[in-house]
Amino acid sequence: MGAAESRQDLDLSDTESEEEQPHSESEEDEDYEDVKDHHSPPKTPPKTPSSVDEIEARLKALKLKYQSKNQTLKNPVKLYVYSGANTANSKWVVVDKLCTFSFVKTTSNEEEDHDDDEDLYWFLKVGLKVKAAVDQQLQLKPNADQLRIDFVSNGVYAMKFFSVEDYKRFVEEYEKCLFENTYGFECNDENKGKVFGKDFVAWANPEAADDSMWEDAEDSFSKSPGFKTPVRGNHDLREEFEEAAKGGSIKSLALGALDNSFLVSDSGIQVVKNFSHGIHGKGVYVNFDSAMKGHVESTPRKALLMKAETNMLLMSPMTYGKPHTNGIHQFDIETGKVVTEWKFAKDGTDITMRDVTNDSKGAQMDPSGSTFLGLDDNRLCRWDMRDRHGIVQNLADANTPVLNWTQGHQFSRGTNFQCFATTGDGSIVVGSVDGKIRLYSVSSMRQAKTAFPGLGSPITHVDVTYDGKWILGTSDTYLILICTLFTDKDGKSKTGFAGRMGNRISAPRLLKLNPLDSHRAGVFNKFRGAQFSWVTEDGKQERHLVATVGKFSVIWNFQQVKDGSHECYRNQVGLKSCYCYKIVPKDDSIVDSRFMHEKFAVSDSPEAPLVVATPMKVSSFSISSSRLSYA
Repeated sequence: MGAAESRQDLDLSDTESEEEQPHSESEEDEDYEDVKDHHSPPKTPPKTPSSVDEIEARLKALKLKYQSKNQTLKNPVKLYVYSGANTANSKWVVVDKLCTFSFVKTTSNEEEDHDDDEDLYWFLKVGLKVKAAVDQQLQLKPNADQLRIDFVSNGVYAMKFFSVEDYKRFVEEYEKCLFENTYGFECNDENKGKVFGKDFVAWANPEAADDSMWEDAEDSFSKSPGFKTPVRGNHDLREEFEEAAKGGSIKSLALGALDNSFLVSDSGIQVVKNFSHGIHGKGVYVNFDSAMKGHVESTPRKALLMKAETNMLLMSPMTYGKPHTNGIHQFDIETGKVVTEWKFAKDGTDITMRDVTNDSKGAQMDPSGSTFLGLDDNRLCRWDMRDRHGIVQNLADANTPVLNWTQGHQFSRGTNFQCFATTGDGSIVVGSVDGKIRLYSVSSMRQAKTAFPGLGSPITHVDVTYDGKWILGTSDTYLILICTLFTDKDGKSKTGFAGRMGNRISAPRLLKLNPLDSHRAGVFNKFRGAQFSWVTEDGKQERHLVATVGKFSVIWNFQQVKDGSHECYRNQVGLKSCYCYKIVPKDDSIVDSRFMHEKFAVSDSPEAPLVVATPMKVSSFSISSSRLSYA
């Protein structure tokens, strides 16, 4: 499947849907199965009105009838369900022409009767069809222009409101219930201050936030050099290459910035060539030898390129379901052999790591590189493959070679680090289980220069632009884009890696799928591994963002996301959420999606090729000159 797709809200056609519904006075007793089989039994045709006056009288009576119904109901809505999934006959179908919505506080097991000591949770109820917990899993998307709310709850639903007042009341109540369910506090200014802190007023009250830093960044973006052609609205994705996996299913993808890239599978590494239109070619396949055995899960979870991409660090979890490991294998790509298995230790005691990454964005291309960064739940450190005197260890004579802890900090319990990434100069961004994102300077890992509060969801992956001005965090149901720029007391522009931002912090923006696409993405429809496109040079700017969701690879135009005047943000309440993206669908769940290094962008393209890996195939897409719309 090589075609890319744009997504828009599908219009709710009252006429089409209602005509296909049974014409009965009461519809609230219909169940979902009845909705799908929505053809009425034959009826005697009604008499044709004899005059225009009679038609007008009947329409007036019908209008009065539904007006009187609405006036007697509190919180009236019209409820639709999306029927037919991805078939040609899929459409929005009316579930209930007139029902009500309400927010109900009850126990998490949805029982109305509960003990006093049980935790209470807000649920959304719509008619007799929907009862769902108020959380990010609803994927709720408001549409003020259509007085419409779309959401996911064992299917995709849409509510149509009869008045602006009802619509606004729903959005306000929903935001309050979401806040309380997420943080455990009633939604008010005092509790928002407790959750976000005095420096993050913009996060607590986005409508009053100063977005000038976003606008300044847009200006610098338009001036950035380095790409052969400017970004235009008339580019499209075209599939160029498709490679079948060798040696079992693909587990991870290691893109190189030089000649080769690498597909890590169950039994070894497949080497493929880098071209201007993607990765391609039946390259060398290297089987893992016996040195890789001994772990419960011997297939590496992560592959990290080093030493001008001639070496690779392979990280394998010790136990199923957990990322932690007490060592890594160093793999020499040129000889096709594991050089050694390094142990993680500090002060003579073995320790574990949950993730490793390069010292900086371009460090994998450094032929002399011998250090890398490590992360555990409460540790952040730098490891060195040389001994303390700077001499490369003689691995042949070392019984148990141990990495040298050269810099770092072991924090008290509670940081719950999950993931990290580095900028071009080696500054570090760390994401946590509680949703916090911390920024560390090059010189110190002990104390974060800036700590952004969480929005209630764990950060499972994080990335940062080469210049450190933008952070992209991944959660299960949304991406969060943070601007780190601020102006210090001397009027100088800095990033949150270089100084404390104080209260000069802009509100973040969220990137989401609309509910229909979230449902279409498949069973495992969680965001994973969101990343910027790849640049490793000062003065160049990343152009796109890409993330994986189930069977979808989803692409956002970076400049468009930053444009606060874009129509996607119109009439939104709360943090601005961008729903304008491009989808590349595949037949199987996607392992990883990444842009190649920017040097592989060709003269007629604004971006390097996109590589999408599924368990059994890897595909490359180039951005061509036909239509590419993010809608």
